[in-house]
Amino acid sequence: MKLPLKQYWDLLSRHIRPQRGRFALLTILLLGSIGLQVINPQVMRNFIDSALGGAAVGVLLPVALAFIGIAILQQVVSVAVVYTGQNVAWTATNALREELAEHCLNLDMSFHNNSTPGELIERIDGDITEMSNFFSQFAVTLLGNALLLVGILIALALENWQTGLAFTVFAVVTLLVLYRIRDIAVAHQKDRRQAEADLFGFVEEQLTGAEDIRSSGAVSFSLCELFRFQGNILRHNRKAQQKQWISGTIMGVLLTLGYMMALGGGYWLYTGGIITIGTVYLFVHYVNMLEAPIWALTHEVQSFQTIGACVERLIELRARQPKVTGGSREALPDGPLGLTFDDVSFSYNDQDVVLKNLTFKLEPGKVLGLLGRTGSGKTTLARLVFRLYDPTAGHIWLDGSEMCETKLETLRSRVAIVTQDVQLFRASVRDNLTFFDRAIPDERILEVVHELGLDDWYASLPKGLDSELETGGHSLSAGEAQLLAFTRVFLRDPALIILDEASSRLDPLTEQRIERAIDRLLKGRTAIIIAHRLHTVHRADHVMILSEGQMEEYGPREELAASPHSRFYQLLQTGLEEVLV
Repeated sequence: MKLPLKQYWDLLSRHIRPQRGRFALLTILLLGSIGLQVINPQVMRNFIDSALGGAAVGVLLPVALAFIGIAILQQVVSVAVVYTGQNVAWTATNALREELAEHCLNLDMSFHNNSTPGELIERIDGDITEMSNFFSQFAVTLLGNALLLVGILIALALENWQTGLAFTVFAVVTLLVLYRIRDIAVAHQKDRRQAEADLFGFVEEQLTGAEDIRSSGAVSFSLCELFRFQGNILRHNRKAQQKQWISGTIMGVLLTLGYMMALGGGYWLYTGGIITIGTVYLFVHYVNMLEAPIWALTHEVQSFQTIGACVERLIELRARQPKVTGGSREALPDGPLGLTFDDVSFSYNDQDVVLKNLTFKLEPGKVLGLLGRTGSGKTTLARLVFRLYDPTAGHIWLDGSEMCETKLETLRSRVAIVTQDVQLFRASVRDNLTFFDRAIPDERILEVVHELGLDDWYASLPKGLDSELETGGHSLSAGEAQLLAFTRVFLRDPALIILDEASSRLDPLTEQRIERAIDRLLKGRTAIIIAHRLHTVHRADHVMILSEGQMEEYGPREELAASPHSRFYQLLQTGLEEVLV
């Protein structure tokens, strides 16, 4: 597996370019730090040769102070390099986090159905955190040490060209070996990161279903599964560590050979009268400095093996394109919208057909009551209208034009859906009603509350619109959550509404309040009411009964209710609502 640096750059380049100024400052600081590291041994060499030559203290003291001053300055510059590098890297990777989070939110539902929340958290946060840790040290550790290596080799060559040439060959051989082994553990690191993502997904599922797991006595099974996931991580991590140990051992052997070259060459040149004892110190010190960047580069190669897996997974995630894309139509007409299904079929997995050759027309301002057993395709039909999916075959028309021709933002601003499960946020009632849209004034919110007849509900809130809600809706009853959902929809003023049995789990009193809210909500709008109970469709103009994804019956509600031969009539007469469940 080969992962060229271009992939790393392509992933972050758009987020690094806006920081050109900081990057320029980082470059200047980095070059300054390298220059100080290369110059300071020269000062010490002069100090040693002068001391051995019998120089006076007055001559040696300024040299010693210069050495100390340069060392302190070099430390200050190094701190500035680290700080600036961290700033650039974390700013870029946080921007990448935002980009990928938005990208995932815009992917279609088939992607989210196949990806657990825990897995996505591990990818967007875990993998990018690994990248942040790497890139925050990239300039300091990798680029800085590469430049330091070049600077040391140039300094050695200026002192003695044979020595410079020998260590240049040594450095090139070492780096070639480094290059050859750079990807040795990437495959195992990628497997480890995937195993960690699987663990996070499992933990998220177990925490979500903790109540059911405890009540059904499945705690032991969950713990066994947890150990299995952790064991999988351990196996992949062990294989990756073994590969990294090989690369570390190879580099250790090469660096030992380099140190022996420095000691042997320095001794030979000194005994031959070619260099002074101070220059021998210079050689040894430079080779000692040479060891640091090579070890650092080795460490970064090992980091590459971890980061390579992260980058590959992030590139795969970024490359995922939504199957549902918007068209060019930017506006839909005012007023209720007409809806037409033309021979529509749909399958989630390209094998099991959920809807088969469905054709019907819903006129603007009319209400369709949708009946059928669980699994008959009612919710799937609603998802197609909301364009969470596109039909496998056939066409859906909205107000005379194909739905796919309209921009998704435009479509979803004019089509709204209310389900049994209401998603609430840990925020105020105001933010939950407006979805954090500060442009909606409180006066408009209160006007909608009054228009829907929800004044009693609003009066029950302890702090009005400033009342805080908890995640999961534990601070609201099911009925109150549904009332909040209706208010949300009314604030958006949609032209087409889908109600997915929004009152099926409520007590009669609360259901009456919601029924009054629905009457106001449907006024002047097209609607689809998905029902499990027959009385729910009493306000429908047309009724459709689905069976195994096919239209079993469709027509005006009053005609079907009056026809002894219709399925709807038989259901009304027998009152067997359980056949729809």
